[in-house]
Amino acid sequence: MTRAEEKALAARLVAEIGRMADAAGRKLRFMEVCGTHTVAIFRAGLRQMLPERVELVSGPGCPVCVTPDDYMDKAIAYAKREDVIITTFGDMLKVPGSKSSLAEAQAEGSDIRIVYSPMDSLTVARENPEKKVVFLAVGFETTAPTAAATVLAAKEEGLKNLYMLSAQKLVPPALRALLSDPLVKVDGFILPGHVSVITGTGVYQFLAEEYRMPGVVTGFEPVQILRSLYRLMQQAAAGEARIENEYESVVQAGGSPVAQRVTDMVYEEADAWWRGIGRIPKSGLKMREAFADFDIERLIPLDVPVEENKPGCRCGEVLRGIVTPRACPLFGRACVPTHAVGPCMVSVEGVCAAWYKYGQGRFSYGR
Repeated sequence: MTRAEEKALAARLVAEIGRMADAAGRKLRFMEVCGTHTVAIFRAGLRQMLPERVELVSGPGCPVCVTPDDYMDKAIAYAKREDVIITTFGDMLKVPGSKSSLAEAQAEGSDIRIVYSPMDSLTVARENPEKKVVFLAVGFETTAPTAAATVLAAKEEGLKNLYMLSAQKLVPPALRALLSDPLVKVDGFILPGHVSVITGTGVYQFLAEEYRMPGVVTGFEPVQILRSLYRLMQQAAAGEARIENEYESVVQAGGSPVAQRVTDMVYEEADAWWRGIGRIPKSGLKMREAFADFDIERLIPLDVPVEENKPGCRCGEVLRGIVTPRACPLFGRACVPTHAVGPCMVSVEGVCAAWYKYGQGRFSYGR
């Protein structure tokens, strides 16, 4: 499809979405629960294209953003130990804990190394046998298989100094928690593409069956996102609720059995804390007893309390789609990307970061 054809199709989809919105006679709110979708929507200016009666809201789709302060406090505490090397993805460096950040700990001399894959931690562990190498395993279903594969590789190789500080989250339980929150008002979900490659679409059936809530899995091109909205509008107009797949070229109904099997070998479901939502049953992953030797929290347990949001920060409400970043008194003032108060402004996939970077801009798709 040429660029001109894409623009023409986008215009037709927007017009049809507008027609259905007018026929509905009420405002419809759809939530994307993927940080990559959030950025794609802003970059393409899709919010500005849509009619006033169709509103897009962002959910807890950024794993860095939903990671609570106590996890960061633990990571910082481990980093300050002389016998520890922290390996992490770069967007974790500036995520604030309750009092500090990894970037500050690094500036004070802690050995913190940026890696592009959990597997890179294997090399660090081999080259530093006298140190405990701790990888910060933060992510959704997408990154959990690689973390699990890293643990399996370390066990097979006999590496005794590689550990995980695990905070993986599972998307479906978070969706259930959102729909159980009386303050969250949505008419359907734009479901994540990357996560669904691993999980498949079946894990979302409860949305339609238990909550009568439509959902569409989609990719990240503007036209794909508009198609997913068109499908959601069709369901809403007909009073129907189904889980549909707009990303069939990549996402299969059963997901990736290999990735699921690797994850299940190392991890099991556990209750987990989500920033802004609280504790959600069976929404996280913890290492199985057979792999306890790779869990840094079992080797060196830390008692760190779960902290509430910082004064004035409304990150928790933003992550639930209750308010937009502009409703936060810190947004764009005390909280900016170079000096973030809350994690939603830190990650490139954070809702506040997207609003700050793109929210003031005009419609850009097709230019």
